[in-house]
Amino acid sequence: MPELRRISVNGVELNVALAGSGPAVLLLHGFPHTWELWTDVIADLSDRYRVIAPDLRGFGASSHAASGFDAGTMAEDAAALLGALGVSSAAVVGIDAGAPPAFLLALRRPGLVRRLVVMESLLGRLPGAEDFLAAGPPWWFGFHSAAPGLAETVLEGNEAAYIDWFLDAGTLGDGVRPAVRDAFVRAYTGRDTLRRAFSYYRALPESAVQIDEAVTTTRLTVPTMALGAQPVGAALERQLRPVTDDLTAHLIADCGHIVPLHRPEALLALLRPFLAGGESYGN
Repeated sequence: MPELRRISVNGVELNVALAGSGPAVLLLHGFPHTWELWTDVIADLSDRYRVIAPDLRGFGASSHAASGFDAGTMAEDAAALLGALGVSSAAVVGIDAGAPPAFLLALRRPGLVRRLVVMESLLGRLPGAEDFLAAGPPWWFGFHSAAPGLAETVLEGNEAAYIDWFLDAGTLGDGVRPAVRDAFVRAYTGRDTLRRAFSYYRALPESAVQIDEAVTTTRLTVPTMALGAQPVGAALERQLRPVTDDLTAHLIADCGHIVPLHRPEALLALLRPFLAGGESYGN
């Protein structure tokens, strides 16, 4: 089992899972997850790497936060976390809500990020996602953000059923292990915890502006791997291709959105060689 520590960074206290030793690998989860999304990945990678998996700002067991759910602030959280742990170089892996902060961190701090892996997410309004968005964004984007306060009020008391929908859809009906499912439900139970989770969606316009501004002046020079499954598919690769110097992309077959829990072995088969290509002891 990883060691759990609370680390103060950038005005918040993050709950962080730590395991292994060697070159650092930072794992950034999405919604409705916690660091436990990465359980199978940590178990494998910790034999060779120093794995760092925080609960994002305001998520899971990290401290409550009233603001800062935009991608830029969460990228600053990640940089500050690496600094607090004495890490000068890390591979960064982000999925869903964790992918835009990972992307901005690599753009802003290429000396800190030796390799970048992003999966199952969109990067603001960058071109390339038009086909995916042809029928509009996923329904929950609007539900979570259209009327602040509404979604958490409606869902309070029904959190388990709501989280189960995402876990089932994100694994193409297979579901996740009961212990992990229960951890996610606990992490997203209560009006305030839901408010903080939905604040990420409410900050998406701000995050999109940050991404647009960043790519107008900077190219992504860090070796990058984009991974797609269902439903995002190749949309993320198409967004990254025009702004990235060194991009590898893969689609994982028969895999739902929650890649690290649904198809961990397929994910690890891609991660291991990619991470090994940029190993550096920056601890």
